[in-house]
Amino acid sequence: MSPETLISQPNLETNPSVFDPAEFDAAVMTTYGRFPLALERGQGCRVWDTEGRAYLDFVAGIATCTLGHAHPAMVKAVTEQIQKLHHVSNLYYIPEQGALAQWLVAHSCADRVFFCNSGAEANEGAIKLARKYAHTVLHIDDPVILTAHASFHGRTLATITATGQPKYQKNFAPLVPGFAYVPFNDIEAIKTAIAELDGGEKRRVAAILLEPLQGEGGVRPGDVSYFQAVRQICDDLGILLILDEVQVGMGRSGKLWGYENLGIEPDIFTSAKGLGGGIPIGATLCKSSCNIFQPGDHASTYGGNPFACGVALTVCQTLEQENLLVNAAQRGEQLRQGLQAIATQYPNLIAEVRGWGLINGLELSAETEMTSIEIVKVAMAAGLLLVPAGPKVVRFVPPLIVTASEVDEALATLGKAIAQLSA
Repeated sequence: MSPETLISQPNLETNPSVFDPAEFDAAVMTTYGRFPLALERGQGCRVWDTEGRAYLDFVAGIATCTLGHAHPAMVKAVTEQIQKLHHVSNLYYIPEQGALAQWLVAHSCADRVFFCNSGAEANEGAIKLARKYAHTVLHIDDPVILTAHASFHGRTLATITATGQPKYQKNFAPLVPGFAYVPFNDIEAIKTAIAELDGGEKRRVAAILLEPLQGEGGVRPGDVSYFQAVRQICDDLGILLILDEVQVGMGRSGKLWGYENLGIEPDIFTSAKGLGGGIPIGATLCKSSCNIFQPGDHASTYGGNPFACGVALTVCQTLEQENLLVNAAQRGEQLRQGLQAIATQYPNLIAEVRGWGLINGLELSAETEMTSIEIVKVAMAAGLLLVPAGPKVVRFVPPLIVTASEVDEALATLGKAIAQLSA
């Protein structure tokens, strides 16, 4: 059979439009507890499954699809860039990479950017940068980075070690040394940890790595006074403040960066998820004071290629052109008010509503036996996609283009789902 014949005769057994969950599970590693739902297309804030049923998407690829699905600007950018140049090596200058870096520097406190493919890689880059800074600037031989309990920084060995949740570390020992954990939003705990670690003959604490708002840890915003005190400690000791903006950055908080809600600036911060609007890209950003990587220190084959950077730049520009930061703030306030009304209706069931912009959490009461996954499943059956953030928190992270009517629709669907569960 000729190559032309092979191309013209698709194999239905490997055609994704002919979907069989059993065949999927027989070929794909079972690293996810998947819902029994196969999605095949999307438009705006809605997606459709392989049976043709529509869902209002308040997951957005877990805070990733900034512009929703099939946004015209992204479709245009993807089409034009793939027809022009999609990948070359970082051995050469890549104009799209330079343009994206310039936009990020102009719209943040950063002076330099390193591009990679994911949030975990971006955090790995930040960890490496902090360790080199510790050795070459602070002259610390055995550096430690402080991170928070209930944090989440990725799935690589270094980033799950940085993650302050033992459930993600189970069975992956030996973990990477050089991390210590403190409670989130507790400044005295940081002071105590630094005193203990630096109490010997040599200093050890080189950096503090925090999320401005803990996403996977239950949608817990940072306290302004806490982060300002942390910034002061880092300034006093000459150590680095690293902020993981992978989930909360790129407008999701109602401001471009989560740190803007806290009145501080980090030395290093990371971005991914919403940066590419669903196209894989990550970035480690830093100030000039800690821009100490040299050729050979760090690299990424795919990182910063023309395709990913061209699309990400379009996402950034569209955020500005469509005034999506204002929309995120306004729709977030509308969503929180609606969630609070539901919480008031079920005081024995719902403990708290919290969040920034369009990253919000509904925490269930510790006394109730109901779990976040139960709410997610019932809402899904009613046509609303939500995502848990732990066993007792339901997370709401719709695309930043979500409309007022779509927020109202989501709230109405959620209210019916909770009423059904509580009956």
